[in-house]
Amino acid sequence: MASTAIPKRTVLKRTVTSTTENSAPSTAAGSPSDTPRQSPSSTSLSSMSSLGEMDEKGYGKLLDTYGNEFELPDFTVNDIRNAIPKRCFERSGLRGLGYVARDIASLATTFFLFNRFVTPETIPSTPIRAALWALYTIIQGLFGTGLWVLAHECGHQSFSPSKILNDTTGWICHSALLVPYFSWKISHGKHHKATGHMDRDMVFVPKTREVYASRIGKLIHEIDELTEETPIATLIHSVGQQLLGWPFYLFANVTGHDKHEHQHEGRGKGKVNGFFTGVNHFNPSSPLYEAKDAKLILLSDLGLAITISVLTMLCRTYGFSNMAVWYFAPYLWVNHWLVAITFLQHTDPTLPHYTAESWNYVRGAAATIDREFGFIGRTLLHGIVETHVLHHYVSTIPFYHADEASEAIKPVMGRHYRADVKGGSIGFLKSMWTSARWCQWVEPSEGAIGEGKGVLFFRNRNGLGTKPLKLKEGKPAAGGAKMAMVVGADD
Repeated sequence: MASTAIPKRTVLKRTVTSTTENSAPSTAAGSPSDTPRQSPSSTSLSSMSSLGEMDEKGYGKLLDTYGNEFELPDFTVNDIRNAIPKRCFERSGLRGLGYVARDIASLATTFFLFNRFVTPETIPSTPIRAALWALYTIIQGLFGTGLWVLAHECGHQSFSPSKILNDTTGWICHSALLVPYFSWKISHGKHHKATGHMDRDMVFVPKTREVYASRIGKLIHEIDELTEETPIATLIHSVGQQLLGWPFYLFANVTGHDKHEHQHEGRGKGKVNGFFTGVNHFNPSSPLYEAKDAKLILLSDLGLAITISVLTMLCRTYGFSNMAVWYFAPYLWVNHWLVAITFLQHTDPTLPHYTAESWNYVRGAAATIDREFGFIGRTLLHGIVETHVLHHYVSTIPFYHADEASEAIKPVMGRHYRADVKGGSIGFLKSMWTSARWCQWVEPSEGAIGEGKGVLFFRNRNGLGTKPLKLKEGKPAAGGAKMAMVVGADD
């Protein structure tokens, strides 16, 4: 399958969006209530080639980071669901438990073999033993990530038709990996309901131009004049993200939205993301949750307490150095893969993000991308890398039917389906660097008008792709108010 997430200099070959005569102009029932009306269309998106036609739709000329012209999706959730064969919705608890047993057996077998054969008696060379034990941590990290993904299936109720089986299996597997299952499940569900929404999404919400400028001590009109960020600075940020991204998310909601005043029970008033602000995945009073969720949050905390107690006992029995190799290093690898996968699912030069005025469910779900991780992704990680676009439209389809369902929705999505499969597994790893260098903040396109000003694309200070907007320094307002910035011409 050819990549659709490639620079402008490469010819794009995309499937024409299918025509759906009876499509409703709004998204499917169950989408968030603030979903705006979609622009009605009875023609394929590929026929709208002129700027004049796009202007009639009210959003102007939108350019992604590669310089590709972007058009807003005009299909519905029902179009997506109706294209998927009914067999893809079938879930089997027995089959799901079989995969859980496979992953646990893989973890146990690897542990046994290394402890049995990688010893001073069988391998006298210390450097060789150290290298083999380092390999052990990587292998166990992949198997552990596979188990994490199965618990993720449980959270979406795609593991089996039984909610009790799903939540029991998910709670046990996630607790063993130090994940607060129900707490994560609730916040992750909110991510799915608001993907790509700048004020409500829960993971990898990008910095706006204003936030990025404030972080580096600049004014927003100075950003386009900055010199390139040094590669070493990008590397340090990426390493920090991979090592600390997951615990920072759990403890401080880092990369999640920071608009907690919208919490309808009022518990978000005055709250901001941070380590000592009460915005985390362990506190039943956190603005990430509602009062009705309190028991589930405490049950998640109980699962963690049990696992921590067992780990403490094992450390006392076998020593921390052994446990660091047997459990904690593989745990860090699990965190790494979790962060890398999520980052690359939602961060790419082709992907838009939306303000509240321009967002709707269909647009947000399309703002994701599939990638290719070869045997590791499709077998060990249960396809979570390769079928994420489908997952955001219908999250209850089990992973073993996701490939077939993904193929079924591509004609409906047309050019709005995004995949970057160039280079396979190596390409997946390289894309971490690409996204880190190309995707530093989001802002509107220069040619955006109307609701198009709420469609934001990644830009960067590294001279890569579409250049950032050149902003005009506004005149100070009366009374010494904060200086205003003008973005081009008003419509």
